[in-house]
Amino acid sequence: MADALLSARQLTKRFGGLAAVNGVSLDLWRGQIHAVIGPNGAGKSTLTNLLSGDLPPSAGQVQLGSTDVTGWAPERISRQGLGRSYQKTNIFLPLTVHENVRLAAQSRDAQQPWNPLRWWQDTRANSIKNRATNARLESAIELSGLKDRRMAIAGAMSHGEQRQLEIAMTLATEPQVLLLDEPLAGMGVAEAERMVDLLQRLKPAHAIMLVEHDMDAVFALADRLTVMVNGEVIAHGTPPEVRADATVQAAYLGEDH
Repeated sequence: MADALLSARQLTKRFGGLAAVNGVSLDLWRGQIHAVIGPNGAGKSTLTNLLSGDLPPSAGQVQLGSTDVTGWAPERISRQGLGRSYQKTNIFLPLTVHENVRLAAQSRDAQQPWNPLRWWQDTRANSIKNRATNARLESAIELSGLKDRRMAIAGAMSHGEQRQLEIAMTLATEPQVLLLDEPLAGMGVAEAERMVDLLQRLKPAHAIMLVEHDMDAVFALADRLTVMVNGEVIAHGTPPEVRADATVQAAYLGEDH
């Protein structure tokens, strides 16, 4: 649909004779969380990699806003307005929260070409030039709930805080679409609750695709659900529709859901 922030149509990825993703279509809308669920090996992470550009599709189309981004490199798609997190936390462990988020914010500096060797430069220098960078930095730290932890060393933080930091770094690039791959994995109850609260805060301004195995969190958060098995979509709809689907119950959810 034309107004979706991200659309995939008949997206397919083959590895030799195996179709890891086979003809998947979906739309992501601002103000909605769209969860993609399914058993291990269903193709969920492969789908995420196709949408973000980490893998090129064998067939199908990806549209970000009004732009066809099929086959684009991931950094180019990122600059078009897509941010993602990974199953394995992707942060700079020796650096502070502030420094990690600053790196991400500086990657969007329109004043000069991005140069990773300049990462150490103080964003307070030349305040006019760096005003936009600082605004992205502060907004991301505030929104992610890490304002009081800005000087903490990333490697000394809890797993849940590290996942918050990764999302903060993504937010510093000012994405409209967020692809979040198992953001609650490995968390205790309190950390999971904080992550759920964070996702709810992000929802109004973003289109979010959530890949997650925590079904309680999925059904609490998601506006739409896509269920995948063996690379294909077996159901799509609202959480009540998917919960009541006999095919989904037999393939994945089980009687207790």
